[in-house]
Amino acid sequence: MSNTPHTLHDDFPADAQKISALKASDAQFAKLLTDYDAVNDKVHRAETRLDLVTETDEEVLRKTRALLKDQIAAALRK
Repeated sequence: MSNTPHTLHDDFPADAQKISALKASDAQFAKLLTDYDAVNDKVHRAETRLDLVTETDEEVLRKTRALLKDQIAAALRK
């Protein structure tokens, strides 16, 4: 299991400008980014054992992160 943070600019390098533009012009998209960053930080802290969480809670966090990333990817495809 990797404990490298999953930044959106790493996951969507070709869409960096589009991400910035949508963040500035679309409040719902900006909220998705904020939510993703918060959950991603929690996953990273759990994986590196900075925060002790149960395996179940960590899995829920990962699934939430994946769902948010799917929503972001869908918004980028529009």
